[in-house]
Amino acid sequence: MVSWTFADVWEAIAAAQPDHPAFIQGDRVITWSEFDARADALAAYFLDRGLERQGKVAAFLFNGPEYIESYFAAFKGGFAPVNTNYRYGPEELFYLFDNADAQAVVFHASFAETLERIRRRLPGVKAWVAVAEPGHPVPDWATDYDAVVAAAPAERPVKAPWGRAGEDLLLLYTGGTTGMPKGVMWAQDDLFNVIGAGGNALLGIPPAESVEGLVARLQTPDHIRPISLIACPLMHGTGQFSNLIAFNAGGTAAYLPSRKFNAMELWDEVDRIGASAVVLVGLAFSTPMLEALEANPGRWDLSTVRSMSSSGSMWSQENKRGLLSHAKNAMIFDSFGSSEAVGLGVSASAPGAEAQTAAFIIGPNCSVFTEDGRRVEPGSGERGLVAVTGFLPQGYYKDPEKTAKTFKTLEGVRWSVPGDWAEVNGDGTLKLLGRGSVCINTGGEKVFPEEVEEALKTHAQVRDAVVVGLPDPRFGERICAVVETDGEAAPSLSELSEHVRLTLAGYKAPRDLVLVESIGRAPNGKVDYKAIKERAVAALATPA
Repeated sequence: MVSWTFADVWEAIAAAQPDHPAFIQGDRVITWSEFDARADALAAYFLDRGLERQGKVAAFLFNGPEYIESYFAAFKGGFAPVNTNYRYGPEELFYLFDNADAQAVVFHASFAETLERIRRRLPGVKAWVAVAEPGHPVPDWATDYDAVVAAAPAERPVKAPWGRAGEDLLLLYTGGTTGMPKGVMWAQDDLFNVIGAGGNALLGIPPAESVEGLVARLQTPDHIRPISLIACPLMHGTGQFSNLIAFNAGGTAAYLPSRKFNAMELWDEVDRIGASAVVLVGLAFSTPMLEALEANPGRWDLSTVRSMSSSGSMWSQENKRGLLSHAKNAMIFDSFGSSEAVGLGVSASAPGAEAQTAAFIIGPNCSVFTEDGRRVEPGSGERGLVAVTGFLPQGYYKDPEKTAKTFKTLEGVRWSVPGDWAEVNGDGTLKLLGRGSVCINTGGEKVFPEEVEEALKTHAQVRDAVVVGLPDPRFGERICAVVETDGEAAPSLSELSEHVRLTLAGYKAPRDLVLVESIGRAPNGKVDYKAIKERAVAALATPA
């Protein structure tokens, strides 16, 4: 059986289709042969700087070709790429680079001032490589990225003395809202397989069995190379893994020219490049996308769009219906998973058949277990923790305690159990309830915020909503809704409570309401529940 490495696959694809675009970002187009050559040059530079086997290469970058070029270089040299949240402050960055044992950091030059405050505390970093930007030159303590990738290595493809192996790692640091970020260790072979091994189960394309077979498939007349417009950040799993999937199919990764999400720009790019796939994250992206379409009927040609996909943040049935009314050839895929658990479930929506919010077709390697290790029976109404087996991460980097808590042996098999609660409907589909770490206990009843949030978001005047538990002397906690409205007249607490009661039990209805101009979701669609709770407490303590 083949042991997959991304470098072997991508080098073979580059050789087979050298002139096909690998990247599009505005006016920039980088072909597969250029992608391969630039990554070779960067890998050679890392070797010259003394990076060791599986030395960590941190990508502290906005979306752009340099991000995945850095990963390709790491794969080529037998190093381990590491994602970095570009919103982090100095101490958060220090923690991540120190925890990851970073030996190289590739960064946009606009981050130089932040890095200047911590770089002397990171003696293990052997290479600082800066991507110059307008108004932000390369600092004198770093090397110019463009100069590095323009150099021609003595030998190509670049291979380190230790070679490459399917066990080589990719570290994906989680963007969790509680505790410090954790580095999920994915072996390349496991990751390549779990994201389809060059195939796509939803499209009926089987996994490849060899590099040669994968490349041969690309040469067949009926093979369609995807053009994936990745609107969400590459620093998170949804964007990053979507990019890997597109490249494993010999496709093109496109990024928005601007760094701040703009729905008008997104549809302009879809029309201009003929994107076949759009990758986003939930309502934070899809709501302004739909609003742009509704305000500009017929402005864009969306006939090339075959899929819109999201993961990591739920979005509503109504929103999906609206998008599909404009992109009539598309399907919407809403995936349920996490950095440490890929393939928990998926919902697929087509025009006229939009999947319900938070209802997922359970993945082939997924099951739901009670806390004492029993499988939840479909239709029983019992709640359990969602688990997945098969191709799994090795654990969390340098954190055996948290590894043991998440990766468990059940029925003699290793499972990843990231902490998401769900029920199994009678037809075998999953009803996702939410993450147990933010569960609210009110009067002895467990309430999962996501369940109430989705009910609130079906109200016509609610643009976005987050639910938190506030201290209550009688019930322990009470439900507080933090609501971002659509700009019209704001709904009242009683109106929203009655709206929730239409679909959920009365004890799940909010007893407090805080109206905000913006929920303030992160680029990956997630919210910081702790910060939202603090905002709610402060707002309710301030007299109107």
